[in-house]
Amino acid sequence: MESSELYHIKQQFTLGAYKSLVDLTLPDPSSPDYTPTLVYKARAHIALGLPSAAEALVPADTENLALKSVAALARYIGADADDAREVVLEELRDLSVEIEGEDAEASAWEKGVVRVLAGTAFARAGEIEEALETLGAGNDTQNLEAVAYAVQIYLSISRPDLARKEFERAKRWAEDDLLLQLIEASIGLVTGKDGYADAHSFYTEQLANPSLTSTHLLTARGVARLLRGEVGAAKSDLEEAVSQLGGKPDAETLAAQTVAAGVGAAKSADADELFSKLSAEFPDHPLVVDYQQKEALFDELAIKFTVPPLATASA
Repeated sequence: MESSELYHIKQQFTLGAYKSLVDLTLPDPSSPDYTPTLVYKARAHIALGLPSAAEALVPADTENLALKSVAALARYIGADADDAREVVLEELRDLSVEIEGEDAEASAWEKGVVRVLAGTAFARAGEIEEALETLGAGNDTQNLEAVAYAVQIYLSISRPDLARKEFERAKRWAEDDLLLQLIEASIGLVTGKDGYADAHSFYTEQLANPSLTSTHLLTARGVARLLRGEVGAAKSDLEEAVSQLGGKPDAETLAAQTVAAGVGAAKSADADELFSKLSAEFPDHPLVVDYQQKEALFDELAIKFTVPPLATASA
């Protein structure tokens, strides 16, 4: 059973309070909470776009498979060449094989962390089937975080039906966990269930917690409000998120601001400026990639289109 301190850390990570975890003081190395806390702290650095700092936290000589996997994910995120990324993916594949079998020298917790982090790297590499297999999608893995990541993958490939199946399967064995509620809110945000009311209510409830500061939640509620047509309130949430980020929005907040600015013709110049910033700072963001693909397709079709001659009146 995890301690109250570790439970709180887990909740903070689940709700995207990464800044708090980055600033967290690690417990004594002899404490049973030390390694799990170190993993969450390193993952928070990765989530904030600081993979080098995450890797630096992990002892180079560690034999713990969870720590090995978080260091590998940090290297994958920080790699700037395909060859380097492929080397890390192979390392994560080896770790995924190492945790299989009854004689694997790893705790259930270590195995769960390896599956989640390896699956995350595979998904980012575009290896969707491998990611889902690693996460145990379609099986009763009884690892709620693995379910959450599988749901996100299904939602990202426009398969909310399969995401819903994962959620319903998890409800058979999972307690009314905060992560389970977050999974349901994510599905509701994508499918528009109940007019986005459930997702909006969940984010609002969590933001009311005075001990939690999460720009991720603010952005999520801003998106929910935007989808509900509450543009003014959505922009307010997004502006507050930017303020808490020190005036420099992360990718998800900047993308949401771009969409919000594009609602209504009067603000098209603002939307163009924000999209240019998003393209320059986060060229791999799905919104940027999708736009560029559609732009290229339009140009391709435009070249093939022949304008017919103007009709002239007969004498």
